[in-house]
Amino acid sequence: MRTIRVTGKGQIKVKPDMTRITMTLTGLSEEYGESLRRSSEDTEALKDLLSGFGFERSDLKTLSFSVDTEYESYRDENNDYRQRFVGYRFNHLLKVEFASDNDRLGKILYALANCRVRPEFRISYTVSDPEAAKNMLLGKAVTDAKEKAAVLTQAGGVTLKDIQSIDYSWGEIDFECRPMRANMTVDCYEAPVAKSYDLDIEPDDIEVSDTVTIVWEIV
Repeated sequence: MRTIRVTGKGQIKVKPDMTRITMTLTGLSEEYGESLRRSSEDTEALKDLLSGFGFERSDLKTLSFSVDTEYESYRDENNDYRQRFVGYRFNHLLKVEFASDNDRLGKILYALANCRVRPEFRISYTVSDPEAAKNMLLGKAVTDAKEKAAVLTQAGGVTLKDIQSIDYSWGEIDFECRPMRANMTVDCYEAPVAKSYDLDIEPDDIEVSDTVTIVWEIV
């Protein structure tokens, strides 16, 4: 049986409609248990803060969590470098997502700037229905493969028959726009009357692409 293998490429632009705030809580304690306790308290404080903006406590999701030993370098009496144990540092990476709204975002960021816990944070944008976008992308890739196959077979004087196989990676597609690349920290200061930051952020469309390889029988 003779076959032809063609790879099609799909490419789409999707307008982001969800805002994601990724936050990092960190702290250092001499005792392991104390580090865990502080992490738990800081996380609960964030949940308390966000609940004031209409979030459920379960809306704050953990992306990663770790507690690691930390050491510092010093010079001993002979001026040689040594290391000594400092404590246990926790790092808790969390996220919360909501329908994009600059007014709501400004109020949340202001609250983060003036709360007891002072997380590093990053703002990014994503889509509320990534599966629909993936399906659209896959459809465009299949259409592109069929169009290429039609051109090739016509030029080669052969005819397409049944599809023998379809190879698609099913890899994770990153539907995220990051207009602010670096993590930011916010300092506490006396609150202005507005109790909000005036934000005017319009994220760019998210552009993604993927490929699919189809094998047809030809005669």
